[in-house]
Amino acid sequence: MKRIYPTVEKVVELNALILSIIHAKKGDKAELLNRQKLNKILEDCEACKGDIFDQAAILLKELVRQHPFASGNRRTALITTKYFLIENKEKFALPNEEEYARILVGIREDYYSNEEIKEWIKHGKIRQFKR
Repeated sequence: MKRIYPTVEKVVELNALILSIIHAKKGDKAELLNRQKLNKILEDCEACKGDIFDQAAILLKELVRQHPFASGNRRTALITTKYFLIENKEKFALPNEEEYARILVGIREDYYSNEEIKEWIKHGKIRQFKR
């Protein structure tokens, strides 16, 4: 089965959607700051030689770390990764938990390896983030 990958337009749409649902800051605004960066993230996801969870880990990690949007990069990374897996008939193991916001900070700070991120997406388990 051919995999379905998110497009730049879909990720921009998901950013706007997540910001309309989850307001973290008063100044949140749905704005793509760097289209080239977002395009490269999506290309890297598609070019990844691993399984779909390896690709999902790249997608999540790079959306968090590359910061292509003005607001909601971590929220957008989660919803885009979920969209990618569900569109490809895979399970997304992460429930909507407040504690996962800290894990995303750890991803942004390069605390976790790609393999750890993959296992987190696949099984919902990851070591606690500590500074």
